[in-house]
Amino acid sequence: MEETEQQGATAPLRSQIGQVPQLLPDQLARRLNIADPLLMGAPSTATRLQQRLFCEERHDAGDDAGERRALDHGLVSKWRQKDKLKTTAVALVLCLNIGVDPPDVIKISPCARLECWVDPLSMQPAKALETIGKNLQAQYERWQPRAKYKMHLDPTMEDVKKLCISCRRTAKNERVLFHYNGHGVPRPTVNGEIWVFNSRYTQYIPLSMYELQTWLSTPCIYVLDCSAAGLIINNFKAMLEQRQQQLAVQQQQAAATASSMAVPDPMREIIVLGACGANELLPQNPDLPADVFTACLTTPIKVALRWFCSRSLLKHDGISKELIDRIPGRQTDRKTPLGELNWIFTAITDTIAWNSLPRALFQKLFRQDLLVASLFRNFLLAERIMAASNCSPVSYPRLPPTHQHPMWQAWDLAAEMCLLQLPGLLADPNAEFTPSSFFSEQLTAFELWLAHGSADKKPPEQLPIVLQVLLSQVHRLRALVLLGRFLDMGSWAVDLALSVGIFPYVLKLLQTTSSDLRTTLVFIWAKILALDRSCQADLVKDNGHLYFLKYLDAPEPTIDNHNRAQAVFVLAVVCDQHPKGQALCAAANLLQVLLRWLRAQLPVLTASSGNLLLVKWLCLCLGKLADNLPDMAAAAVRD
Repeated sequence: MEETEQQGATAPLRSQIGQVPQLLPDQLARRLNIADPLLMGAPSTATRLQQRLFCEERHDAGDDAGERRALDHGLVSKWRQKDKLKTTAVALVLCLNIGVDPPDVIKISPCARLECWVDPLSMQPAKALETIGKNLQAQYERWQPRAKYKMHLDPTMEDVKKLCISCRRTAKNERVLFHYNGHGVPRPTVNGEIWVFNSRYTQYIPLSMYELQTWLSTPCIYVLDCSAAGLIINNFKAMLEQRQQQLAVQQQQAAATASSMAVPDPMREIIVLGACGANELLPQNPDLPADVFTACLTTPIKVALRWFCSRSLLKHDGISKELIDRIPGRQTDRKTPLGELNWIFTAITDTIAWNSLPRALFQKLFRQDLLVASLFRNFLLAERIMAASNCSPVSYPRLPPTHQHPMWQAWDLAAEMCLLQLPGLLADPNAEFTPSSFFSEQLTAFELWLAHGSADKKPPEQLPIVLQVLLSQVHRLRALVLLGRFLDMGSWAVDLALSVGIFPYVLKLLQTTSSDLRTTLVFIWAKILALDRSCQADLVKDNGHLYFLKYLDAPEPTIDNHNRAQAVFVLAVVCDQHPKGQALCAAANLLQVLLRWLRAQLPVLTASSGNLLLVKWLCLCLGKLADNLPDMAAAAVRD
């Protein structure tokens, strides 16, 4: 309703204060065809007033029309993953043949030797191979503990076949991860074949990717830690492009209308991570492990700190590899040094990916599968570390180069500030760890963008970091307030925040009991539901609607009518053409709450206090709650 109309409607409304409580049931009875003999003689001026309040065109507009308008303006994106996958089976294949170097490898002296942080020459070959395999599984379990892990060490082709078929049977329609370490066999062939062994370990046997893909099927992700891994990816792409062409021909032959049908992409659910390009060899730098690519993917913090220390002046200040390995804390505890570094690393790699990748690719790789997202974050680190050794990790889908992104400087600073405290923390168990100022500084940068940014300017690069900060109780309120300011800039900002992954964060925050977050959270949810009504299902799934009902009915005088109107709007959307939402709200006594607030607000109706807005949404919410529910409408009329 326009402001001029509101002011015009306020005067006649005040003059009929005594009649207004009767107007609401009369309106409901008229619109829901429920006769009420006591109200048959409602005045014509009241009818005009009701039409003015409830019957404007935008109130009667269908939801389809609203959605079409949003789509016409490009405001609703594909932020929600329709085909969300998870990796449920992992196949680990290690071809190390410890003690025997491949014929095409010339090792320098000294050279890198560690495999999964184990020196293969420090124990018997069989024992070393078994230890390396166990360590690799443990490193993957850190990222996906619920997957089923199966392993073959120095396998034959038949072993690999059985392993792949078994993993696909276990995963069913979910994703399978295939990890291949080829450090003990020759580099891949020009046809993209990898090598395994014969049963007596007297010959290397080539294994084509076509056979491997036939056994594994899709969806799957390959991690190829071997020299010239780019050859495998190149041949993989050629093979699957040929398969796509064959599929297109088959569809054209099958039906005359097949030319208008979309041809499914056979590579859509295949992901490949390779250690180096087609013409490159794995680095042999003794300061790095031999499986540096695997180490970056599975133990990123340890590799990153070692690599940073070897290139900085800290190595002259007593910061050694042994000290780094003893850094206190757990990666899951953000209040400890190790946990905070892992938290900062996740925020930085997410930010680099968000600002470098197309939105659709970011959604697929960083928001669809937790294990895939972790591997690709760590892949960015592998690119940075291995680029210093003239080695370029490759992937399908291909990522743009990110090893020189300026956010890596923020990581170096955070790592340095933590490592400088390390000697004191290890010397004195009671020493207090000083947290990094990284997140506070990034929030300040985001606040500066809010002061000068707009829809026409580049999006704020700190947006993924703001979401990470929502996990912190220290910075959470400030981050929410800034996020609310950003969403208030328009629907484009809401869409951007949803596509970066805001939704699970703000959904989880509804479980908190902190009173200082309520007003901002209600505002943020009102903005989200104004853009995307489909979130109503997620909201009621975990009883999130009760949060807004309690906020609406809270007696605190600090909650003004505008804030309550936002909560009522959220509840109205929850009930909007959503029977489950209507039923849950009805069970939570929403009807009684709405009527109680209507009785309290109607006698003191003024536009300046915001209760005119509140009354409007109370009535609209009442209509949505009773929509297609005659019993609910009758109860509203009766009460």
